[in-house]
Amino acid sequence: MAALSPAPYRTMVQPGILRMADVRMKFGSVEVLKGVSLGLGRGEILGLLGQNGSGKSTLIKVLAGFNSPEAGSRITLWGETLPLPLDPRRIRALGVAFVHQHLALIPSLSVADNMLVGDDTKVRRLGIRWRQERAAMRQLFAEFGLNIDPSALVSSLSPVERAYTAILRAVAELRRSEAGRAGEGVLVLDKPTPFLSAEDVDKLFDLLRRIKKTGASVIIVTHDIDEVLEITDRVAIMRDGRLDAVLATADTTRQDILDRIVGHAIAPYQRSERVIDDHIAVTVENLSGGMLRLFNAKLKRSEVVGVTGLIGSGFAELPYLMFGAMAGQGRITLIRSHDIARFTPRRAIDAGIGLIPGDRAYQSCIGGLSVAENATLLALPSMRGIWGLDSKAISEKAAALIRDYDVRPDRPDVKMSTLSGGNQQKVIMGKWLAENPRLLLLDEPTQGVDYGARQQIFAAIDQITRQGTTVLCASTDYEQLAQICDRVFVFHRGAAVTCLQDPELSREDIARACFHEPASQATRDPQPENAR
Repeated sequence: MAALSPAPYRTMVQPGILRMADVRMKFGSVEVLKGVSLGLGRGEILGLLGQNGSGKSTLIKVLAGFNSPEAGSRITLWGETLPLPLDPRRIRALGVAFVHQHLALIPSLSVADNMLVGDDTKVRRLGIRWRQERAAMRQLFAEFGLNIDPSALVSSLSPVERAYTAILRAVAELRRSEAGRAGEGVLVLDKPTPFLSAEDVDKLFDLLRRIKKTGASVIIVTHDIDEVLEITDRVAIMRDGRLDAVLATADTTRQDILDRIVGHAIAPYQRSERVIDDHIAVTVENLSGGMLRLFNAKLKRSEVVGVTGLIGSGFAELPYLMFGAMAGQGRITLIRSHDIARFTPRRAIDAGIGLIPGDRAYQSCIGGLSVAENATLLALPSMRGIWGLDSKAISEKAAALIRDYDVRPDRPDVKMSTLSGGNQQKVIMGKWLAENPRLLLLDEPTQGVDYGARQQIFAAIDQITRQGTTVLCASTDYEQLAQICDRVFVFHRGAAVTCLQDPELSREDIARACFHEPASQATRDPQPENAR
């Protein structure tokens, strides 16, 4: 399919408070930024989009002073052209605050400790006035409708609360700067919403609108096109290390943005027709643990079952309970019955269960190992030779996975941590699908994944279900669930309160079910009839 023609150059550079001109960046011999020129206006919210590996986060890290660009790159802030590489302390003092993708919080420290990391204005001869600082933090959190205890350990917070802690730390940092005190400044958010529910995203957008009203500006890096259409003034689209287009949000459509991101017109994934017989592949009985009070269900062979609800409703615990990765009660039956209280991940794998956790970086892969080592980790027992592991077999298997799942770069020797989120997810998905599991458990499988990789992941799920695998997907992405699922259980206060299927299985119907408890709930059994 023919590529789209490039956008007119006049849309590429816009005057404003921040201007990046001809920014180039290399990692070794690989050029990852190829002359990017982009501007940000005062009081503007700019969306930065592109496929995984397009250069979005690399550009943000140049601005943050983490990456050193090539000679000839230029960055101008408040009319001053800054020496490169940028000094992180200097850029923050000038009024640019960042929330990076992995939040940069220290779990073993308190919220207050994390909020003050890097804030040398609080260091006094007699120490930090902790009571005064915690009171100021409570006031800041309350300003945005949040009730987070500054004394709580970050490790005890929910993912949503951690995200807000990082975001409000950046807001506080922005306000301390000279530009921030004048109501201006730049807040840069690198994929801030994957851990947030739809309700929490709305709160974040309210926060961004308030920041904009003061005259401050925002750059938001995201994969969610609907979010971009709702909150931004302009959208900048990167592809293959170049800026492809800068579009006025009011004058563009969702499909326009999609086509620009991918580089050609693209249709959304459509499920293939597959036969779901009445064979019960998985039975779940009286499952409980964490926020989950009770779940009973019978899952059919080749069926994709979604579970969702508001954060804290109990659905998110299901994949981990069913894999033996968290303490719980109940039974799960595949070929034989297993007591969840004594179930372990090792026993789950032996029973034919696979799990792809939501925390890709820390639970799904080993960033310090190569792509080949990650891709073949589960298959190592079958690759032993007389003298140890068969390195040739490992290389061949990894190369086949890279080819089949279009992993980029297509080099099995590079470290897993150097891949973009979408390409990491393709390796993880391929690793598990190669084991032909009877039951595959997914937790937010496309979190932080670009549109193109998302369609490839959907196609992989479709392929394995046609081979007989049953899939259970926990997600707050209602559009995703509507696209891939045959049924969706909606949870409220620890139990499934309804089960949706065609013709009710749409994004809007799932959202309505999540935010409105059925009126008849008080007189209904806590498990939907079709869960049994």
